[in-house]
Amino acid sequence: MKTYAYAATFEPTEKEGGFTVTFADVPEAITEGNDMAEARAMAADSLGLALLTYLETGRPLPDPVPGATMITPEPEVTMKIAVIETFREAGISRSEFARRMGKDEKEARRVLDPDVSTKMSLLVGALAAMGRRLVIGLEPA
Repeated sequence: MKTYAYAATFEPTEKEGGFTVTFADVPEAITEGNDMAEARAMAADSLGLALLTYLETGRPLPDPVPGATMITPEPEVTMKIAVIETFREAGISRSEFARRMGKDEKEARRVLDPDVSTKMSLLVGALAAMGRRLVIGLEPA
């Protein structure tokens, strides 16, 4: 099962209570927050943007190495990443993807566009069209 979780390093900033967050496996994802809660939220956002950029530029996603604090992008972003990566691995055309989804090619293009927000139900359907399913888990924060 793929989770798109990457190990984050939290380092205190000069400002009291603040943290800088980096990812060894995704060096483009760097952010900070005024406290731990904000730093975690910013880390999820930064990671998601970096991973979408990898896909947008045709680069493979880095293999995550487990660490003490694992961060995943927001659920909608994670789903978008999963759909795009699964589509590329499937080796099918966009027209075949659209046919399998029962949608027109324009809608299929939007589903595969990292810059276009897509409803979760459509992303779940896109994964199903490629023989995958969404699995939701729960773990301590």
